[in-house]
Amino acid sequence: MGRPVFRPLDGILLLDKPAGLSSNGALQHVRRLYRAEKGGHTGALDPLATGLLPLCFGEATKIAGLLLGGRKAYEAGLRLGATTDTDDADGQVLRERAVPALDRATVTAALAPFLGRIMQRPPIYSALKQGGEPLYARARRGEVIEVAERAVEIDAIELLALEGDRLRLAVTCGSGTYIRSLARDLGEALGCGAHITALRRTWVEPFNPPRMHTFASLEAVAAAGGEPALDALLLPVEAGLAHWPAAVVDAGEARRLGQGQAVSTLGSAPGGAPGPIPATVNLLDPAGRSLGLGEWREDGQLWPKRLFRWASAS
Repeated sequence: MGRPVFRPLDGILLLDKPAGLSSNGALQHVRRLYRAEKGGHTGALDPLATGLLPLCFGEATKIAGLLLGGRKAYEAGLRLGATTDTDDADGQVLRERAVPALDRATVTAALAPFLGRIMQRPPIYSALKQGGEPLYARARRGEVIEVAERAVEIDAIELLALEGDRLRLAVTCGSGTYIRSLARDLGEALGCGAHITALRRTWVEPFNPPRMHTFASLEAVAAAGGEPALDALLLPVEAGLAHWPAAVVDAGEARRLGQGQAVSTLGSAPGGAPGPIPATVNLLDPAGRSLGLGEWREDGQLWPKRLFRWASAS
């Protein structure tokens, strides 16, 4: 069987990533199935983790960074009493301690300081880079790694279950938050250590609730209806910008933006001024199709920032 012949393809697929596979491995599996020339994912899930992994194909890769910065929600299983070098069950146990008698009120009180804007130290086994190299690569070589704390936001934490040394949490958070770090730090707050045993991402802004597709369901669709049926599962590129403020432009303004020129002033801008300046907006043509991203600047004009290829044909 020869190599697949890849094709131009634009859109977003909401994949339900299985456990035991890297996010890039999941992307490449789906990209081959679709024969998509260009693809990317929007924020890696650990191999242990399952759940929503938005995959961007073609022009949608231009907004992958925006999706990466969106809010996210997870359900996590934790084991108390043991810390690991990766802060999850895939790592080596570093220390074991007795688990104190805990009730829901005690755990809920321990969770309270983690709400809001907090400082968090990412795991040393992470894709964050130091000196141009992922931390996990250095950790695997046994190097001593110092990881600085950074500000993250956690909107909500709900204790779903507590049974002996096991608990389950539902977490809603901002970009850059590590649930493994939350588990590690909660374990220290409870005096016994903890690590993640299961992690599922349930939604990513703006896909809430998401309609996710598994490998098995995608392969079944491909077998039954071929590529047209697969393509029908893709969300349009615009779906990834649904939560961004929009600026509607007329046909002439759309043409000028597509040629790289600025348009309008804040006083006459369709849809009005966007609020704080500068501001990134979703540029919409008269038919409501997204042309890409624009930026209101201090000069009172709307400038093209990152446009989709069809913007130049406006």
